[in-house]
Amino acid sequence: MIKDVPVEQFLAELASSSATPGGGSAAAIIGAQGAALVSMVCNLTIGKKKYADVEADMKAVLANSESVRERLTGIIQDDVRAFDKVMAAYGMAKESDAEKSARSDAIQDALKEATDVPLKCCHAAREVIDLAAVAAEKGNVNVISDAGVGVLAGYAALRSAALNVFTNARMITDKIFAEAKLKELEGLLSGAEGVTEKAYEVVKGKLS
Repeated sequence: MIKDVPVEQFLAELASSSATPGGGSAAAIIGAQGAALVSMVCNLTIGKKKYADVEADMKAVLANSESVRERLTGIIQDDVRAFDKVMAAYGMAKESDAEKSARSDAIQDALKEATDVPLKCCHAAREVIDLAAVAAEKGNVNVISDAGVGVLAGYAALRSAALNVFTNARMITDKIFAEAKLKELEGLLSGAEGVTEKAYEVVKGKLS
């Protein structure tokens, strides 16, 4: 499992000539790191007398950040599987008309999955952004820069995974499916930059 290998090995595989892991897995791990940083800020805020008035909020953020971290960690491997499925479909026999039809159907099914996986990553990454924004506003000021890194990681993961949605959706012949996925993505991207920049400025203001 890709998610279980040491960091150095993962980076070596990412840098290799192998197509997997690739940008989709990288996007997921960037997002997971963002979620982990949000959790860290929460863990260093909860239980502190100075932040007693926001403890309930931070506990809720922590529960959500840990849930989204787990999802993003799973997506690291899901992305590899989805890409491998696309490659396997393209490698199917295409001599007879029946084989060509089966191959075409398999490619389209695989492309739909390869669109859904990064879209799941986008959903999770948007959650990281929103959770990090709360952590930036209410978290322990001694680790507030980590909330800033968390929101930037979430935004990077969102935009990175979006590229894979765009890439695969354009090759799907079922335009109703493709357009629905692109509309869903548009909703996730909408406002994300604003939330990220606002949280970043909040962090900067607390550091000055």
